[in-house]
Amino acid sequence: MDIKTEKFTVIDVETTGGVGQGRMTEICIITVENMEIVDVWSSLINPEIYIPQHITALTGITDQMVTDAPRFCDVAAIIEEKTRDAIFVAHNVNFDYGFLKKEFDLIGASFSRKKLCTVRLSRKLIPGLPSYSLSKLCRSIGISLLDAHRAEADTRATTTLFLQLLEKDSVANFEVFLNFLNKSSREATLPPHINTEDFNRLPSTAGIYLFKDKKGKILYVGKAKNIKKRVLSHLYSKTQKSINMCAETHHLDFVETGNELSALLLESDYIQQFYPKFNKAQKRPVKTFQIISYTNRIGVEQIALGECRSATNSVYTLYNKIAGLALLTRLCETYNLCPKYCALQTTNEPCSHYKITDCYGVCSGNEPAVAYNKRVSKALEALENLKDSFVIKQPGRTSNENAIILIENGEYQGFGFIDKTESVSDFNDFRNYITRYKNSYHTSKAIHAFLNKENAEKSIIRLEVDKNVIQL
Repeated sequence: MDIKTEKFTVIDVETTGGVGQGRMTEICIITVENMEIVDVWSSLINPEIYIPQHITALTGITDQMVTDAPRFCDVAAIIEEKTRDAIFVAHNVNFDYGFLKKEFDLIGASFSRKKLCTVRLSRKLIPGLPSYSLSKLCRSIGISLLDAHRAEADTRATTTLFLQLLEKDSVANFEVFLNFLNKSSREATLPPHINTEDFNRLPSTAGIYLFKDKKGKILYVGKAKNIKKRVLSHLYSKTQKSINMCAETHHLDFVETGNELSALLLESDYIQQFYPKFNKAQKRPVKTFQIISYTNRIGVEQIALGECRSATNSVYTLYNKIAGLALLTRLCETYNLCPKYCALQTTNEPCSHYKITDCYGVCSGNEPAVAYNKRVSKALEALENLKDSFVIKQPGRTSNENAIILIENGEYQGFGFIDKTESVSDFNDFRNYITRYKNSYHTSKAIHAFLNKENAEKSIIRLEVDKNVIQL
């Protein structure tokens, strides 16, 4: 490829909003051949939707200005012809290219061109500037930009910048340009602010990944079996959320966990701790249901289903009311408890449950409260015994270690790593190997889901105690 003789089309589009819902309102295409401008073409575009007021305030383009303008379908052939056999150049190229590709899709046509991003090229060839936004970059290197946010003005400024970048790279035989145009290179396709070094550091192992803004604040945290592959899916996603997130992202980071369960638990902790802007799940308080007991005014120990905002049992957390009622029903059936005093029937009369018929009559005065309360105590003891203490063993970050996830008295305590050559003689010693994390509804749910998997028992190291276990 001879960069000097290549055809480039420098393009800027103005729009009504993001790629997801927005439409195009203006386009300018400047053609560069033999490192010189040979053609300038621009046009307003009728977006066929109203232009939001804040967009008009930014660009100066009003609904009246585009009323009689051509629709995209009317100029598509011109755009296709001008960009044919040319390399598509733009400042933050994925935005402009993505919009054109979308507009062509809407009329049933395909659009595919090689791309170059002047943001990424500038970062490489003019490093160390405080900002690489078009207006600030132009101000830093002395390029005139009047009437910003209009397509022709922005395209002329971008073309001037592009020609300067060509000139800078010519002394190295266009090494940077050729590398960016190499299909196997990520340089041309990564979002404009993300360092290639950050991306190249990402491992193809399990863990969490972090999208951060220019100040290092976490914008998004996710978990993955393969961190690099999952991050790449975000970078190439065409959803509006991913486009917005990548536009704000300046740094990528990660934490390896060695396995998916530890990644799920760490992701939950990061979301609760840092409350990232683009994470939606796990932010809202989640209702859980707990078994509670109390003594009523006639001395009978009652059991009920209590609704709460935080999980206090990480292994047998009740995720919905139906599951809680099913558990109460089994307790009643197993220990001959009264459905009226287990919140399964509301009545002022003796119980008359359609399914549970083995009540000994505490509700009708035929059984003393003392005798009944002893069975309630046994039921609650069996329920308490479900709060197990154990360790879940999972693959570590290397072949020489295991990951351990500690559960004590039914609550998640944290996880850590232990060398395979080390032996633990006492269950309590596992505490020395973990980093403590907060137990929550979401960590409870992740552990509960893991324990319900086939063969999960093979991964568990239990603290052996004598138990009168109820089969629930």
